[in-house]
Amino acid sequence: MTTILIATKNEGKAKEFKAFFGPKGFKVKTLNEMDELPDIIENGKTFTENALIKAQTLTDKLKMTVLADDSGLMVDALDGAPGIFSARYAGDHDDAANNAKLLRELKGLPLSKRTATFHTSLAVTSVSKEPLIVAGNVKGLILDKQRGADGFGYDPLFYIPELDKTFAELTPIEKNKVSHRGKAVQVLSENFDDWWER
Repeated sequence: MTTILIATKNEGKAKEFKAFFGPKGFKVKTLNEMDELPDIIENGKTFTENALIKAQTLTDKLKMTVLADDSGLMVDALDGAPGIFSARYAGDHDDAANNAKLLRELKGLPLSKRTATFHTSLAVTSVSKEPLIVAGNVKGLILDKQRGADGFGYDPLFYIPELDKTFAELTPIEKNKVSHRGKAVQVLSENFDDWWER
């Protein structure tokens, strides 16, 4: 059985990818199951560059197939910020501080001016293949207060007008259908088998 490493310690994210790769006959591992990981310096200027740096560094070191993602929120009124710095916008991976900073930055702006895009880039690398890179986007609005108890990161502020819900008010199944990661995985599913069998 071929193993694929998902370059994350987030078990929720890993679960989504296990659901994708399991039926294809892959054994899925995460960074939580690996010893002696290399230092990865994500110094790319785009989500795609950072996903590729993560995946390729791990493939080169561990000699295995790796999937890495880089995701984030781009707010139009903030010229695309927080962008690639989404996870550490106000400090290192502190969701509450990140959300508080975002609300401060947008204070006083009407909802119509609080447009934003969530983006995911996925990169799959393998010892003997060119990388496979796909992406997904979803557009929404940033509310002026949090709604919903599910999700993580900016989910309680990211509002989808068509659904009249934030990401944090969606069930995992609903979120997978409309989210940036869900859309990227959909593109991955359309391209992965051909790439793998080449």
